[in-house]
Amino acid sequence: MKTLNPPKIRIQTIFILLLISAMIIPSLSCMMPQKDDNNEPTVVAAYYMPRRGVTPDQLPLDKLTHIILSFSHVIDGEMKFRNPRMGEIVSDLVSQKQNYPNLKVMVACGGWGADGFSDMAETEESREKFAESTLRFVEEYRLDGIDMDWEYPGLEAAGIKHRPEDTQRFTLVMKALREKLNTIDREMILTFAAAGWKRYYEHIETTEVMKYADYINIMTYDKVSGNSKYTGHHTALGLITPDDLKGTPLYGFMEENKGEIDELGYRYEPRSTEKIVDYVIGLGVDPSRIIIGAAFYGRSWKGVPPENNGLYQTNQGVHTGWGSYAHIRAELENKNGYARYWDPVAKAPWLYNAADSIFITYDDTVSVRLKTEYAIDKKLGGMMFWQLSDDTKEEKSLLDAIYHASQKVK
Repeated sequence: MKTLNPPKIRIQTIFILLLISAMIIPSLSCMMPQKDDNNEPTVVAAYYMPRRGVTPDQLPLDKLTHIILSFSHVIDGEMKFRNPRMGEIVSDLVSQKQNYPNLKVMVACGGWGADGFSDMAETEESREKFAESTLRFVEEYRLDGIDMDWEYPGLEAAGIKHRPEDTQRFTLVMKALREKLNTIDREMILTFAAAGWKRYYEHIETTEVMKYADYINIMTYDKVSGNSKYTGHHTALGLITPDDLKGTPLYGFMEENKGEIDELGYRYEPRSTEKIVDYVIGLGVDPSRIIIGAAFYGRSWKGVPPENNGLYQTNQGVHTGWGSYAHIRAELENKNGYARYWDPVAKAPWLYNAADSIFITYDDTVSVRLKTEYAIDKKLGGMMFWQLSDDTKEEKSLLDAIYHASQKVK
């Protein structure tokens, strides 16, 4: 059998193609966030809104991998602090890295009701202006990264301006930011806060955005809003199905209004961390780059009847809105007429005051430990929470529970 030698021109062509590939692949990979997942610790990231009288040296920074000062804003199309005092605070946080060299100090831009994003993202020039200002901002404060909290691209929320084109433009904003951050001579982190419900992902290009982000911080809280006509878990971990609601007023409402709900273009589903994580992974997101959230605050309703100890019942409106975990634990948890209950399906606690007909949904040390263990078992990136100042100063805090659970091998 005769062996054919490949023509010399074919060898040259192959060599050229290999050479081009060697040049192109590194240039593409420098755009993508690079991670050695085997050596990455479980993320424990705290969103942090400063409180008067508390200085950075008093914070439990030894239990955090990241602290995210909240918030900067889009002002005149640029990344800026609205309050100049925030600049002093972030500088003080960065100075703490002398004591905690592995701590990453970041700033979150935006937040609920923060406007300016849609206009900033509208043109290539406006996006470049914002990205360039972010580069200056990061360098001025020697930050380790930026968290983008646009709530939400292409969706009407809190009255902020939105456009259908925001979907593609959000991707372009993240691309512009990544390109600028890659010019800095140290590792820079780019993350974004994402909603914990499916409709949000219909308005962003999830896998495209993840080409430029290190992590997606899924806000697995506020799953039941204050204006809900029915009580529920606002930060449930476990998968809740409609069958789990049978026999409750909420289930009756769903059945009676099924046609009208379908007309709205989406089907009502009980929300939970497990549900949205599986959905986002199904979109193609690497689990190791998903961060899930815990709530260091509770939500409450008044006028709640005693059936099922208030869970999935009607209500007469918000009781006091948000309440910090520190307050819940000190004044309400199994105190002053409030009894704590546990839902093994949702893997979440709640409080109910039968005398005052008040229902409170929140995270406690048990539920945040379970969330952290779930993140590790699911091989997710880790945990974040809103927000550090709401935690108790007593022993066995929410952060303690997360931190100790995070020390398990991933």
